[in-house]
Amino acid sequence: MAAAHEEAARRVWGGAVPLQVHLHDADVTAFPPPPPFLTLGPRIGYLPLLIPIIKAHFSNALPPGVDTVWFEYKGLPLKWYVPIGVLFDLLCAEPERPWNLIVHFRGYPSEILSPCEGEDSVKWSYMNSLKEATFIITGNSKSVMNMSQADQIALWEAVMKGNLDGFKNISTRLKLGPFEEDGLVRTASTERQRQQGSDEPESPGSGRPCRVPVRLYVRGVQEDLEDIEDALPVSDWESVSYINRPFEIRKVEGRSYITLEHALQTLLPEFFSSDAQNAEELDPAAGNSDTTDPSRSSQEADTTKKTKVKLIRVQGIELDMDIPFLWVANNLKNPEYYLHVCVYVGTRKQ
Repeated sequence: MAAAHEEAARRVWGGAVPLQVHLHDADVTAFPPPPPFLTLGPRIGYLPLLIPIIKAHFSNALPPGVDTVWFEYKGLPLKWYVPIGVLFDLLCAEPERPWNLIVHFRGYPSEILSPCEGEDSVKWSYMNSLKEATFIITGNSKSVMNMSQADQIALWEAVMKGNLDGFKNISTRLKLGPFEEDGLVRTASTERQRQQGSDEPESPGSGRPCRVPVRLYVRGVQEDLEDIEDALPVSDWESVSYINRPFEIRKVEGRSYITLEHALQTLLPEFFSSDAQNAEELDPAAGNSDTTDPSRSSQEADTTKKTKVKLIRVQGIELDMDIPFLWVANNLKNPEYYLHVCVYVGTRKQ
């Protein structure tokens, strides 16, 4: 089992998206125009980290002035803090290889994208997500907050370079996994020991209910779509729901394991259930405020009649819905310990 986990982790960390990057016509100052740049974008990486090598390729054709680099796909500015693999899974209904992107060095769309100062912004975003995930898993983020500067630098460099062994050397000290289903029920004695003990974070298998950090990206496509490759491209980010919704697992009599389907029914009952109360019947924790997004509008009560799940992708894989959810969480999570799930939902025209 340990060998299988190790192999899965290495495949996730070694995963990449072939990119063909074109310089936007407005930024071209040389004739003939430069050829596109071909590279591999790490699935767990971020587009701004590719800027140095991309800029070097196009340097002879760029106009003078201050660079404000950003990327576009079919007219959509790409969010720099979303991992490359997630962007690819979400925006390419039919995987496009190579993935053709346009890079801009001027005219940053600040009304659509948050400011990005290159690597520093990406590092800040990553560390912030790691703190959030640590809080969800252990109940506090002190293990990350108390990291030495040297360990923070080493951890970030391991993520940037795709160095799994270097990452594990630092991340194991955070005690964030693996997620386990055994020992999920805390006894009165262990609870008293926890309350009387130190502020050290608990690992997922220490007896507390298991909580998995999940980020869901819900994209609407035509309800009558027969082939997913015919889905219309995403025209703006308002048509994509970006949801942080931790999944809590408690011991339930008669259940051997939680399936991916059950977890997603609980996380997104408005899309997976024909009955608004179906998820709560499956798991009483579904009605808990921790697993419910307060931003849901009153209109969502009728959403189940208008939507149907078309496709689920995690790390580029269309998974069997009967697979154990904790296997997915343990083996397909990103380095910030979030599980990123892309959901394609068929919607009726209003």
